[in-house]
Amino acid sequence: MARIFYSFALIIISPLIVFYLYILRGKKNQGYRAHFKERFGFVSKSLFSVKTKPLVFHCASVGEVLAATPLIKALQKAHPNLNILITCNTPTGREQILNQFKNTVACSYLPIDFPFATARFLKRIKPQALCILETELWPNLMAISHKKNIPVLVINARLSEKSQQGYQKVAKLTHIIMRSITVLASHNKTDAKRFIELGLEASKSHVTGSIKFDITPSEEQLAKVLNLKQLYSSNERFVWVAGSTHPVEHELVLSAHQELLKKQPNALLIIAPRHPEQFDKVAELLTQSPLSFSRRSQNNYNNEQILLADTLGELQCLYGAANVSFIGGSLIRRGGHNPLESAAFSVGVITGPHTYNFDHVYPELIKLKGAVVVDSNDELAKQLITFSQNTKACQTLGIKAAQCVTKNQGAIQKTLNIINQYLEPKP
Repeated sequence: MARIFYSFALIIISPLIVFYLYILRGKKNQGYRAHFKERFGFVSKSLFSVKTKPLVFHCASVGEVLAATPLIKALQKAHPNLNILITCNTPTGREQILNQFKNTVACSYLPIDFPFATARFLKRIKPQALCILETELWPNLMAISHKKNIPVLVINARLSEKSQQGYQKVAKLTHIIMRSITVLASHNKTDAKRFIELGLEASKSHVTGSIKFDITPSEEQLAKVLNLKQLYSSNERFVWVAGSTHPVEHELVLSAHQELLKKQPNALLIIAPRHPEQFDKVAELLTQSPLSFSRRSQNNYNNEQILLADTLGELQCLYGAANVSFIGGSLIRRGGHNPLESAAFSVGVITGPHTYNFDHVYPELIKLKGAVVVDSNDELAKQLITFSQNTKACQTLGIKAAQCVTKNQGAIQKTLNIINQYLEPKP
């Protein structure tokens, strides 16, 4: 009955959902209007014309795609003939899938969780298993998959105390979700305990750690980092990256850089807004400021004070070219973003206080002294000035950050061992 009410409510607000995705988001990013039929389960025939049933990975957006990439590539290496479909919710997620995997996987939007759309999607795709990254727990998707005997694997699962309380408010619907899970691989015992308290059978729970720690720069990335360091003279001056910044936070970061320039006139800020629709807005902010800047997309840097990173798929390497990084979404209440993309390149992390989206990462990173926390743009500026004047302290922060990554690796192999149990034998 709970799922019936949920589905009915979803259908009632469907005009608002369509208006939001196609009109509002589509106006800012045309990618939301492309492949729109997939939002209703009308996936291309090319995705399910192969003889072997696909293994489906659902990654909500860019962050989940990047986290899942090493896992999926390890799976491809172990099973070269495995048919893989990766679904996502956003155009930037879709673009990241294409950047990471080219034509080695199929790609589609996950349908909106209408029962008819989800049923159509599953009927057409006929997946051998469904792997859901983190907490993308859609009731109809999971319940219908369970009914069709499609294994539902929730991997790299995390659940904050706040999210747990939210699920408890819709206990009957949550019970349906928990009952539909075949196996759950969580970050730690605390996450596992929260899922069990929501109704998950304890026997279905496994603690594997976070696959986000299993990040290793490729030879191609390391070569690109060297080129970027030469291009932006990283070995001769202080360079910092503000990655995945949001509105309001952009201004705070620019203010901090102005303070830094008073002590280090040659310093360079590389600012990478979280969403592409913010690129032009940040460019407008910079145009109105006294700061000189160029755009990475135009590839015409000429010793400006700021580089606007208005490209996709380069942030990890830009982190690698810096002395230190600031990870956005943390000076404002957005919960932060992944600091390990910087730490993996031995580049230390500065973060604001709001990191609840990465409670499974930051405590360890801070404990091992690979990250420092600042509460304001003034504190950010002071910390940047300190690191610019104390090269050894800055390098030590980066070394500790990389050690934290290495210490916590191993989740990919544990997760692969679980997935392998649910792959159908070769015909």
